Amino acid sequence: MPDLKLIKLKINDREVQVPQGTLVIEATRRIGTEVPSFCYYPGLSLQAACRMCLVEVEKAPKLQTACTLVAIDGMVVHTDTEQVRQARKYMLEFLLTNHPLDCPVCDKGGECELQDMVFRYGADSSRFVEEKIHRPEEKWSDLVYYDAPRCILCFRCVRVCDEGMDVKALGVGMRGANSVIIPNRGDHLECEECGMCIDICPVGALTSGAYRYKTRPWEMQYVPTVCAHCSNGCKTTLSVRNHEILRANNRDLSGINKDFLCVKGRFGFDFTNHPERTRQPLVRKGDKLLPVSWEEAAQVAATKLKAAYDAGGKDAIGFIGSNRTSNEENYLLQRFARATFDTNNIDHHRTADYAGLVTALGGQAADSLLTMEQLYESKAVLVIGNDPTNQNPLVAWQIRSGIRHFGTKLFLINSNEIKLKRQAKQFVRIAAGQEHAVLKWLAREEGQLAPELVEQLVQLKAALEAESDVAIVFGAEISGAAMTTLVAFGSKLPGKTRYLALADYSNSRGAGDMGLLPDRLPGYAHVDDAKAREAFEQLWGCVLSSKPGLTAPQMVEAAQAGKLKALYVVGANPLAHFGKPGEGRGKLDLLIVQEMFLTETAKVADVVLPATSAYEKDGTVTNTSGEIQLLRKAAEVMGPRSDFDLLRILSHQLEKQGLGKAFHYKTPGAVFEEIRKAVPAYNVPLAGLLTGGAEATRVQFARNGHMPYDVPVGLIRSANDTLFTSGTLGRWCTMMESLPEAHT
Repeated sequence: MPDLKLIKLKINDREVQVPQGTLVIEATRRIGTEVPSFCYYPGLSLQAACRMCLVEVEKAPKLQTACTLVAIDGMVVHTDTEQVRQARKYMLEFLLTNHPLDCPVCDKGGECELQDMVFRYGADSSRFVEEKIHRPEEKWSDLVYYDAPRCILCFRCVRVCDEGMDVKALGVGMRGANSVIIPNRGDHLECEECGMCIDICPVGALTSGAYRYKTRPWEMQYVPTVCAHCSNGCKTTLSVRNHEILRANNRDLSGINKDFLCVKGRFGFDFTNHPERTRQPLVRKGDKLLPVSWEEAAQVAATKLKAAYDAGGKDAIGFIGSNRTSNEENYLLQRFARATFDTNNIDHHRTADYAGLVTALGGQAADSLLTMEQLYESKAVLVIGNDPTNQNPLVAWQIRSGIRHFGTKLFLINSNEIKLKRQAKQFVRIAAGQEHAVLKWLAREEGQLAPELVEQLVQLKAALEAESDVAIVFGAEISGAAMTTLVAFGSKLPGKTRYLALADYSNSRGAGDMGLLPDRLPGYAHVDDAKAREAFEQLWGCVLSSKPGLTAPQMVEAAQAGKLKALYVVGANPLAHFGKPGEGRGKLDLLIVQEMFLTETAKVADVVLPATSAYEKDGTVTNTSGEIQLLRKAAEVMGPRSDFDLLRILSHQLEKQGLGKAFHYKTPGAVFEEIRKAVPAYNVPLAGLLTGGAEATRVQFARNGHMPYDVPVGLIRSANDTLFTSGTLGRWCTMMESLPEAHT
């Protein structure tokens, strides 16, 4: 965004310099001066309903609302005069006229903005003795409750639902003292159940059905970490008491998502305490999986893996990793496969073709990949495929926010009429699978397309060529050779075109970056790149294979046919995703699974090692825009161990049996230090990570003769999750599963 002219004003006798157009309330915040407000909220339309932000401006005839007053050059503002204090005191007296004094039982107690202001400015008695208006509490959904007498009519909830979420699930009913917030379906909500209205409410009018009456804010610990679900990497703050996660929010507005969280980020944490969670190692004895000690499970797993390797060699074993495990765990898993078992049979469920995008960009990759902040500030956005509202909610939020705040122009190419169409300047409807053909026409104006479609594409191309610095966002519909066509088109647009590939799960990008690919080493160097391979050989003290391995679907097919003897699965469910229905494990001799639940794959395993979730371990993850963030352990859990620990334990057991070298890393941090040395894009400043920020990777990539290739059908595919599903994990998110919207 262009730099704005700076102006000077005085606030409480302090000179302040702010960009032209800044509101006085924001100017005061820049110097740490408090001007209270209930209705004002950054990023939403101005309301001036609560009148708490009144300030005194020299030469103005009366007090002014700081939340609507634009600072001008030479303005002199006073925020703490006797007149201002009395005005705030009287406003609080009015607000408390009908407000129930039930702070001891209100869920907002200890976090209530009204409570704080009453302590600071309020009187110890009221002149109003009229009977308060009583209304019963309303249950709008299993997650949202409304207590009308507590409502101060700041309209934050209405505005965030309308402007921020574009859902319009809330409105205002009645008039005067009888005014209330009403849901869009009379007595219940029909919405995305994001819970934004709950967190934005300054009082206890809107409360969470998942958290009500469970504890108090001062009884909990607050752990900032990254959401365990989609690939956008929203920061969420987990509220924990006695190692139990009781709620999640982001009220401190930190992280790349600021105040935004979808239903999964705010309510999708209860899978950690699901009764069906696996908490003890299981080993198959006969036709049953029976609980055993950790020692026995580790020995059985190592012995059987060694036997499979001795019998069939390196081509007899396959490894399938996860797009939910941390970068450190993914790095260790691919090293385990390549260094210990000398195989490139390592892959994961790919929902975006990051390798294809990086290869197509080549040396331009470092500054051509789009971050979430850059998406928000983009002048024009082209979205091809995907449904960001459902599959990548933060991406949709950033686009909507950019449209509201900067006038971003949105263009869509999709085979479905997605929700973002309501904000789009142009929507081009195509047939499913037609994305590459459309890109070929845009890039080179070649190919046979319907005349009416060509007419729309001519208009679209002209509109994009009239813009500068276009952001191109796309889903799994674009992969392989289509990447080259996409980049060819983007390179012809004015300014600097940047790209964002949309994946499904929390560390999909990290899985690719760390080398959970059969033909790529960490950092996307091809396995036949002698220089890159030599560097890892020196680092790991082994000889690496230059032969590409099997993809995940190929491994499952080979396993079910008996051509692959052993399969090691970490945090994935490949038999459900890639297997033939009804075949289960087929003729596979050995199946070992690290998992939280007994998935379809885990149920037929020989050894099941219970693993911790992302909310129960430390490490790093990388979101779909390539921004690294810290995972922080929020709770201890009895029984399961992190995938980091499980791989370390197994490496030691195998070393005792004469296979490979044991991992001697003591912490995930030690692994990350190695990653920073081995993968230049990950050599980011640590200060930003440690203070809760996100650091963008800068991929340094040389093609060395390789270009994107046409990937097999089904290799890169989206799970097409909704707001209420999260792949295999979603079925154990009880709160989300209880919502009617989850089953529509």
